[in-house]
Amino acid sequence: MPRASTSRHQTNPRFSSAIATRGFREQAKGLKPHQQKQLQRLYQLRLPPDRLVTVEFAQRLGSLTQELEGRPISVYLNRRGQVIRVGVGSPFETQIPAWELPRQGAERLSGIRCITTQMGEGGPGQKALTAMALQRLDALITLSVSKSGGHRRRGGAATGFVHRAYLAHLLPEGERRWQVSEPLPLGILAEQDLQELVAELEDGFRRQLTARQVDLDQDRAILVGLQESGQSYEDLMDGLAELSRLVESAGGQVLQALWQRREGPNSATVIGSGKVQELALLVQDLGANLVVFDRELTPSQVRTLEEALGVRVVDRSEVILDIFAQRARTRAGKLQVELAQLQYLLPRLAGRGRTMSRLGGGIGTRGPGETQLEMERRAIQRRIGKLRQEVEELRRHRQRLRQRREGSQIPVVALVGYTNAGKSTLLNALTHAQVYVADQLFATLDPTTRRLELPGQQAVLLTDTVGFLTELPEQLVEAFQATLEEVTEADALLHVVDLSHPNWEGHIEAVETLLDEMPLATGPRQLVFNKIDRLDPEWVEDVRLLYPKALFVSAANGQNLDQLRHTLAQFAAAFAPRPCGGRQFGDP
Repeated sequence: MPRASTSRHQTNPRFSSAIATRGFREQAKGLKPHQQKQLQRLYQLRLPPDRLVTVEFAQRLGSLTQELEGRPISVYLNRRGQVIRVGVGSPFETQIPAWELPRQGAERLSGIRCITTQMGEGGPGQKALTAMALQRLDALITLSVSKSGGHRRRGGAATGFVHRAYLAHLLPEGERRWQVSEPLPLGILAEQDLQELVAELEDGFRRQLTARQVDLDQDRAILVGLQESGQSYEDLMDGLAELSRLVESAGGQVLQALWQRREGPNSATVIGSGKVQELALLVQDLGANLVVFDRELTPSQVRTLEEALGVRVVDRSEVILDIFAQRARTRAGKLQVELAQLQYLLPRLAGRGRTMSRLGGGIGTRGPGETQLEMERRAIQRRIGKLRQEVEELRRHRQRLRQRREGSQIPVVALVGYTNAGKSTLLNALTHAQVYVADQLFATLDPTTRRLELPGQQAVLLTDTVGFLTELPEQLVEAFQATLEEVTEADALLHVVDLSHPNWEGHIEAVETLLDEMPLATGPRQLVFNKIDRLDPEWVEDVRLLYPKALFVSAANGQNLDQLRHTLAQFAAAFAPRPCGGRQFGDP
């Protein structure tokens, strides 16, 4: 699947301090100047690399918390003991955004620990532990600051502000995500070895990753669905099942599906903020590197979600476009796929980077040069124009081929249907065409036409076409117009349905709706139920009562194909090259 590069900064203390300082200014509103200065001075401190915390550092934070009238302070340090971020607030309120965290994997922690303060007794709350998991912190140390007492010695050293602390860290195995210690005397916690703790935890994560037998080059996806008011649970599950097939067809592995019931989508993240946090934890737990939504996302939604989750986020349309890109084998197919992808990408360029446009008036905007974003946009627009010309030439070429076929007075019958209904298998079974077939979505993109000899010295030209799908991206419909004309220009249509699919009735409705929307798709249609070899014969007979004019076949083993040939021969014998208004085969 397409890999959108996500910029992540390494744990550079100078860089992180600058970022933290900007956020700190917002949090420090209302603080006195000397309080702000004391917080800024924390960046100058350094802890021993092998210590979780020192008594002196903890007491200093406790003293500052009392000065701030009990407001918590959260300090983030790297494994070299350098302070890289200071926040006024809880770990949840001051957590580092995903795009600022160092690169990490399912087998590693982030290399950052958080030391936070809170007034009174009690360990870290659920939100603080969630923030620890989202950032994959090495550890979370919570200092319990006494509500009274404590003093500064001569020279400024603080003492007596903190007596007990809690140590929390992630767990690599088991049902629990994390472990929180009992309240520990500060002196005992200060003696604990950070490097030993981290090495033990990361060894556990590596063992867990090995046990999963993870292919690091494969997309490991979590699916996300939204059940809006008016949508049934069955429709939601059908949509997620189809999305799962799409991801697998694109070469990804589906780990789990998550969904939420809402009146409507959240404008920023589709799902609610609480569900986003749950999703982020699930990404951490399962080692996912991709999140796929069951609906089209706006560029700003993708950007917001990627910042919150720390992994790539794509929508259903992007998965379909990726499958088409993988399946395209001919020059015509590759042209149409590239056109669709560029049309999809163009309005989303602004979401792919943080470069701001320089167009407009004012100092610094004049003179030569454009931003990278504008150059990419112009290059894509030029490429789209060229591709449209080539696709138009392809359309004219196929139109000339159809005119030649029309001159032969042999009727053209197009095989249409939902993707993976077995159209290519049926073409092979009837004509020995040896078209590529596979049990996957969109195995065939390019139309293939073969002559089929029929009883009574009749013949038809059978054309295999690209499969249909519910809510097919409009970019693909436009780009594949030349291919879809094989359907609109056909003399008749064989609508192939996978009767073994749980949602076969929904597939019929989706295809018929798409056909009715196509200009000139007025040829007679014959419904053909395929894959009956997988079904109970008695149940097939029940369906036959509902669709008495339909044919029931198995392209895989040839069952009832003679009936299909006979029906095609009847059509060929009565063929007259004129519009037929959506009639059934055999209608007068």
